[in-house]
Amino acid sequence: MDLALTTYLIVGATFVLYIGIAIWAKAGSTGEFYVAGKGINPIANGMATAADWMSAASFISMAGLIAFLGYDASVYLMGWTGGYVLLALLLAPYLRKFGKFTVPEFIGDRFYSKPARVIAVVALIVASLTYVIGQMKGIGVAFSRFMETSYEVGLFTGMAIVFFYAVIGGMKGITYTQIAQYCVMIFAYTIPAIFISLAITGNPLPQLGLGGTVADGQSLLNTLDNILVDLGFSQYTIMKGTTMNMFFLTMSLMIGTAGLPHVIVRFFTVPRVRDARLSAGWALVFIAILYTTAPAVGAMSFYNLINTVQTGEVGAEEGNLAYENVPGWFSRWEETGLLGYEDKNDDGRIQYYNDDNAEFESTAQSYGWDGNELTVDRDIMVMANPEIAGLPNWVIALTVAGGLAAALSTAAGLLMAISSAISHDMIKGIINPRISEKGELLSARVAMGVAILVAGYLGLNPPGFAAQVVALAFGLAASSLFPVLMLGIFSRRMNSAGAIAGMLSGLSFTLIYVFVFKGWFFIPGTNMLPDTPENWLLGIGPQSIGAVGAIINAVVATLVSRATAPPPKEIQDLVESIRVPRAA
Repeated sequence: MDLALTTYLIVGATFVLYIGIAIWAKAGSTGEFYVAGKGINPIANGMATAADWMSAASFISMAGLIAFLGYDASVYLMGWTGGYVLLALLLAPYLRKFGKFTVPEFIGDRFYSKPARVIAVVALIVASLTYVIGQMKGIGVAFSRFMETSYEVGLFTGMAIVFFYAVIGGMKGITYTQIAQYCVMIFAYTIPAIFISLAITGNPLPQLGLGGTVADGQSLLNTLDNILVDLGFSQYTIMKGTTMNMFFLTMSLMIGTAGLPHVIVRFFTVPRVRDARLSAGWALVFIAILYTTAPAVGAMSFYNLINTVQTGEVGAEEGNLAYENVPGWFSRWEETGLLGYEDKNDDGRIQYYNDDNAEFESTAQSYGWDGNELTVDRDIMVMANPEIAGLPNWVIALTVAGGLAAALSTAAGLLMAISSAISHDMIKGIINPRISEKGELLSARVAMGVAILVAGYLGLNPPGFAAQVVALAFGLAASSLFPVLMLGIFSRRMNSAGAIAGMLSGLSFTLIYVFVFKGWFFIPGTNMLPDTPENWLLGIGPQSIGAVGAIINAVVATLVSRATAPPPKEIQDLVESIRVPRAA
């Protein structure tokens, strides 16, 4: 069976499953639409949370970043997993005990303020929309390859699929769909990794294969170090950025994880407070299966790519692959526009090297090279990996299904958070408190549809690779929501004036800093400074600045609270009761 037919069958079967689940679990009330009726088993919720969490950034983009950045990309592994520890210990059980539907609802009630709730809604929408852009990039990459069409057509097709099952099912449908998507995703990620690890290192466990040896007896990582140095790059296993930027990026990802509304809302879907903490623990177990595999997938995919292009000794006349001999996968990915070749020295061979390295320029010229000729979108590495390694068609098709599952599951969760913020927090909570349940459900579905259209438009010109766009979203969540959630739970003295001032200062600082380097509202060509380390504040990049915004938020909130009247006694008693176990 050829690749196209196999892909259509496997991907089509998963879509039938997702849509069938959405119809079976259609939400009939606002409680089912927003929090699945608060009746999800903690293990099942942990699996759904893992699927919600392991987005296109985790499945498609993270290994691509590891492939091209090496050691520097390890911050994504540390930040995104470490955040779950914060979430499980410091937020999830307390928010579940409070018993509301949404994060803005908690902030509005805890800080006895409608303006605080509105600001929380704005912060949620900004962070979630930015996150959805990253998912749309992943959907476009996966669909463009699956349909063998352009990135744009792939993006629009994915938007239609998300619209159908997210709008119909609500949180109840999304939860059960995400459980199925997790199973598809984890098989799609680990099976190719096992095949490729066996082929390269002889070890079936990718986690161990990463430290294994390749055919010539050298370790895989040493081989990558040597090849990259020969091509003018830095070694794969050394830190290339600054310690300051790496620290703040890790911190931003960790506290951003703990502050992301679409993840927090998952802990409102379980029956009891104890189940919220259990859910976080199970989610971390399910996430770890993929996250411990990702470094091997990144390193091995890059090893295969380099060996495909650099067929002989570096600098030798026939040491590079002739374009007329490129394998089928190369041509198929060229059609998507995500892989490109330009013959700059008219020799008909593909030269891939670091032409930004001035010290390597004379060496490249001595080889007869006239600039790097291969451009690779990092987000294709996981999807292309099985094809590069020559794996069977069913494995390639399974990888496509997994990539789509990853992007669709998180996009649905984020759109759910956006729609509930608009319909429940803005319309019912502030604009029209007397709206009927039917009217609220309709407004939630309309809000979700509009959010899909906006995210799809922004996904046409994303401000970076999927994982980098997602990192921006984490920074926005870290700088706006996490500090007030923490202070709202653990500080009785924190009042509404402090919360409002903190959220506004943290979010404003982070947004402006991001827009200066990424373009105003992410519109291409509107950035005020080049996004390069020499222009960054203290060497801290836009993806890392959320941690600084969070510090500003917490400091401003604390100072303003101390300078103004304390919260009413009933609010202080409420804060105390959230932290006291019911048995006590």
